[in-house]
Amino acid sequence: MQDLKLTAVVMACFALFPSYANAFWRLPCRGRSGLARVDPIVDPGEVSGHVHAVHGGGSFGMSSDQSSLLSADCTSCAVTQDKSAYWAPALYFMHTNGSAQVVEEVGGMLAYYLLYGENIKAFPDDFRMLAGDPYLRNFTWPVPDPPKSEWSGDQASQAALRQKAIGFNCLNYKTTAEDSLHRHFLPDKAFLDEHCTDGVRIELMFPSCWNGKDADSPDHKSHVAYPSLVMDGTCPEGFETRLVSLFYETIWDTYAFKDVDGYFALANGDPTGFGYHGDFMQAWDSGVLQEAIETCTSESGVIDECKVFDIQTEDEQRQCQFPIPFEIEHEDCEMHHDGLPGGMPIEWGPEYASMKPKPSTTTGNVITLPTISAGGISIDPNTLIPSISIPDPNTLLDNLRTDSTAEAVTSTSTSTPSPTPTPVTSTVVDPFTEEIIYLERDVVVLCDGNGEAYSTSTGAVRTVSSTITTIMETSTAVSYVKKDTVPEPEEPVQAAGHAKRHLHRRHGHMHN
Repeated sequence: MQDLKLTAVVMACFALFPSYANAFWRLPCRGRSGLARVDPIVDPGEVSGHVHAVHGGGSFGMSSDQSSLLSADCTSCAVTQDKSAYWAPALYFMHTNGSAQVVEEVGGMLAYYLLYGENIKAFPDDFRMLAGDPYLRNFTWPVPDPPKSEWSGDQASQAALRQKAIGFNCLNYKTTAEDSLHRHFLPDKAFLDEHCTDGVRIELMFPSCWNGKDADSPDHKSHVAYPSLVMDGTCPEGFETRLVSLFYETIWDTYAFKDVDGYFALANGDPTGFGYHGDFMQAWDSGVLQEAIETCTSESGVIDECKVFDIQTEDEQRQCQFPIPFEIEHEDCEMHHDGLPGGMPIEWGPEYASMKPKPSTTTGNVITLPTISAGGISIDPNTLIPSISIPDPNTLLDNLRTDSTAEAVTSTSTSTPSPTPTPVTSTVVDPFTEEIIYLERDVVVLCDGNGEAYSTSTGAVRTVSSTITTIMETSTAVSYVKKDTVPEPEEPVQAAGHAKRHLHRRHGHMHN
């Protein structure tokens, strides 16, 4: 079955571009080098407002430029001479309880290099560009697109071409493949559930006409323009230099959420798809891309046929990861329990989006807890604690590492004695994941009058218990109180990061 799907993908790729397409190659980026709020073009040196799925050079960061990318010792793409960075907003599934779960990519990302036009040039040094408008929540041109032969006037304007350069391709390998850039909006979940059994392929065409002098511009767009037919056609006056054409496509496994209540949204708070966008920062080894343009003229799209390229395995691609900046290294961008990471609001339009993060009333992560079943009785923790502020767990643990004479933590419960710091192998309840994780750290232990342990929590570790009876908040920790002691672990101690990866796999395949 897997072979049949791969065959279908290849056939769809061959059908992707119109018959006038000449030589091209598909650059696979099977690994994702990172998932983080980083955008060195729009937000250099700062944390970005929304999450990007990043592929390419392993030295990617908030202050990346061509020089720093070229210094990378790996890339998540197939061609080792290419340390360029390719990034676009991640796709999330918004659960009804307010949590945002990233949708799984299928096969990473493909970057198509298309040889349209004549006298094609490689990207110049320090070249970078954007495509798309993250604030857009509406399509201002006729739907569906009229035939390209009828494009004239405003229909052929740069404003129109920019909006037409985005596509959402419904994938069902048992039916005829849709044309590229056929649909310029993200279908709603009901349509995706019914028709798109193999997910949705999000597509983005970059401008390929260049002014011949500027490697960038203040808005990162004005130094380039689209040809008259988006992919091909005539370049406008002042942008006659033809660059190699760049096209992104990423398949997202939306069908994994079939029949799950919720909706899909891009990381920039866009549930419509009109605000899809992408960034590119060039970092090819000197001369390699131009040599490939001039000599790799096969129409198969297979990079192995281009002898200029040094190609690494898919496993090597997947091993390349860039270091997450310390400002956001603890941010969970795969399963975020309070809306989209960064507090990015969901804005449906049709007016232009603000993309202003939601204000936070606490210094920690505010979590809305789902209803928990305990001994056959449903308990809504939110009726007990409307919101819980969880401080940084490492700071919390440092504060708790005191001697036996340290002042006890004051509890909000009048019937439970104040806890004291005790080094134990801790187990705590996580109402989101329903998983057991053990971690030997200094933690707070709640005991009854007979010295019997209830449970432990510092916000740094997680476990599950089916006997939760209440939830209480202390001044430094959230404690999940249970009736009986959880048994000692039989498995080796696991790190919390491993649990997050396991959680992602479990949710991502729960309906396969």
